[in-house]
Amino acid sequence: MSKNCRRVVTGFDERGESIIISDGYVKNKMEKDTRPGVSLTNIWHTSEFPIEMNADIEKVDEEFIMFPQSNETICRISSFEPDKRYQNDAYDSTSYFSDLDAGDTLVKSKRHPFMHKSRTVDYAIILEGEITLLLDSQEVTLGAGDIVVQRGTNHAWVNNGDKLCRVCFILMGAE
Repeated sequence: MSKNCRRVVTGFDERGESIIISDGYVKNKMEKDTRPGVSLTNIWHTSEFPIEMNADIEKVDEEFIMFPQSNETICRISSFEPDKRYQNDAYDSTSYFSDLDAGDTLVKSKRHPFMHKSRTVDYAIILEGEITLLLDSQEVTLGAGDIVVQRGTNHAWVNNGDKLCRVCFILMGAE
């Protein structure tokens, strides 16, 4: 389903010269049977602001975090397979968000079972494919290169196309 995400992290050696300190595939991935066809890969997580430049990179992969708290950020690649491939599968949005300690973000809506609202400002950059952003009463279809600034509103993502869609999300905790 999803593609592996390669992460290259730079840093400094003992002489202060720029080096690559990590180059490999990210293991911090989340897929759940309660939302088939969707995978989330957390590329990077910061837990303070200003950001500690030399933080331990191994901590980034320790635990999957769905939404950042205030003063935190998450960089994530999300893969959405075409929804029609899973139209006969049973969705369980309540379990999906509860299992991720994010049950309070679920918005019960007839519009889409995965409508949610988080206390974040998110930059969503469409990398490949097409995806439709659903809001309370509006929607917009987005393609590769399009960017959404999502400011804590009710929303859901739907892949009505025939191909995989990949989106890079930069999530920033907000007040």
